[in-house]
Amino acid sequence: MPRFRPAPPETAHKKVGVLLANLGTPEAATPRAVRRYLGEFLADPRVVELPRLLWWPLLHGLILPLRAAKSARKYASIWMREGSPLAVHSERQAKLLKGYLAEAGIRKVEVLAGMRYGSPAIAAQLSALTAAGCDRILILPLYPQYSGSTTGAVADALADWMRSTRSLPELRMTRSFPTHPGYLHALAQSVREHWRINGRAKKLVISFHGLPLSLIEKGDPYLDECRRSALALARALALDEKDWVLSFQSRFGRGKWLTPSTQQSLISLAKSGVDSVDVLCPGFVSDCLETLEEIALEGKRDFLGAGGKDYRPIACLNERADFIRALQTLVRTQAGDWLEAESTHANPVQGGQP
Repeated sequence: MPRFRPAPPETAHKKVGVLLANLGTPEAATPRAVRRYLGEFLADPRVVELPRLLWWPLLHGLILPLRAAKSARKYASIWMREGSPLAVHSERQAKLLKGYLAEAGIRKVEVLAGMRYGSPAIAAQLSALTAAGCDRILILPLYPQYSGSTTGAVADALADWMRSTRSLPELRMTRSFPTHPGYLHALAQSVREHWRINGRAKKLVISFHGLPLSLIEKGDPYLDECRRSALALARALALDEKDWVLSFQSRFGRGKWLTPSTQQSLISLAKSGVDSVDVLCPGFVSDCLETLEEIALEGKRDFLGAGGKDYRPIACLNERADFIRALQTLVRTQAGDWLEAESTHANPVQGGQP
């Protein structure tokens, strides 16, 4: 096997590439596909920081055999006709972003979605962009809040691709965007529209994906960025402290994780007499297993089972026009000098607001 990928053919029409990077998803809602996906995901030392000699027997001898079938049933409960919700929404976001850039006069741009685990893999999509003539590529991880276990893992995939690529393009990578005006505007608008249609519940639960507390103690900035996003959103919605709660979902294993947990928060709210909640997940820009199954289905069972009456999850940003405009602004901010050369009549950047 050659060590380096062959260089793509030279073309006179160079382009800018944008890769929207997300976590990943199984290719099918079957135990075999889920096991393959979880095996790749949980084998990453960015995700589980345990010695391989300790973790490998647990992963392959206990966790994957027991977890694959259970997780497959959960995926089957939220699977879309076109496939996994995360993959479907990511692909739509990429196509819409390319269209929005074209409407702004920026047409020599290719936009693809890539997954850190599963397919289409980040490496394959980077190679596809270079094959399409992209000599400048912006990697935009779709994680508003930075963590080494998410954005850091995307950087690892990028580094692996670079190590095996002969002719490298110019590369840039967005770190995070926890308080980006366009992102916050889209979030706030999604909540306002939900309230306009459904009325306003007594509490807004702002739920982020959990993280082991040990990673925060080692310097991961994730908790701080989640708090910044939540506080900025609360200010945008003119909420008092009593109107909302911050919580963390998706705990895995027996170690200490960020608290309060979303599950316990929902149960405690119901038992304290709060009979209605709206639940928003700002850390996910696309609906996926964690929002459609864990929050929308399991969260509802927990809340109603503890005495609550009205449980209302709020959809992720998905293909909202204001969110795609926010992505457009992020791209133009991060790669403005590249895009300037490709555009003859691009509109000025609007600061993230629609």
